[in-house]
Amino acid sequence: METSQLQAVIFDMDGVLIDSEPVWQQAEFDVLTGKGLPITRNEIAQTTGLRIDEVAQYWYRLFPSDDFDTAAMADYIIEQVIHYIRQDGTAMTGVYDALRACRQQGLKLGLATSSSSDIIDAVLEKLQIREFFDVIQSAEHLPYGKPHPEVYLRCAAALGIAPGKCLAVEDSLNGLIAARAARMQTLIIPSVSQQQDPRWAVAHHQAVDLRALPALLQRLCSPR
Repeated sequence: METSQLQAVIFDMDGVLIDSEPVWQQAEFDVLTGKGLPITRNEIAQTTGLRIDEVAQYWYRLFPSDDFDTAAMADYIIEQVIHYIRQDGTAMTGVYDALRACRQQGLKLGLATSSSSDIIDAVLEKLQIREFFDVIQSAEHLPYGKPHPEVYLRCAAALGIAPGKCLAVEDSLNGLIAARAARMQTLIIPSVSQQQDPRWAVAHHQAVDLRALPALLQRLCSPR
């Protein structure tokens, strides 16, 4: 796509706007190790970006058993994440300046997340950022979550912007795959421990945090 055609920025939520990925992973770890399963934190990181029911099914396929209650696992994780967000949730570095920069460039703003509506509401209320978004799209009730591109395609359609004129901001491999499959430009902001992962080479842009977004938008929105 021509970079001067950029018309929208679509943000993932967990790990991009709010520092919630650690509590997602801790809740998964607590459930799985509580069942005596030999799980490492590196293995749990592989589920980052998946929808909660897909997270539960992922572990059930690896460790099938009659007493593996996927619904109970999902409910526990959601409960823990919402409690954390309401009590201690904080914005990721650079969030507010990044959102304002998008507006200053005249770009539309979307949110495309695998999280449930309850978690979305908790995040937007805690960070006080709902007013920035033109469209909020959850994969909660879609046939497929990330890495399937549907949540991104639906968000772009609701914005009225062609996918190729959108920049997707992600922190996970599953989310990056979804955005690339939607044929969007991509900015990956991985966690500190994963910044050297060679798989990020498939992203168009990589940054340490959202403080890099305003300068990137200046380049992408400048006439060629």
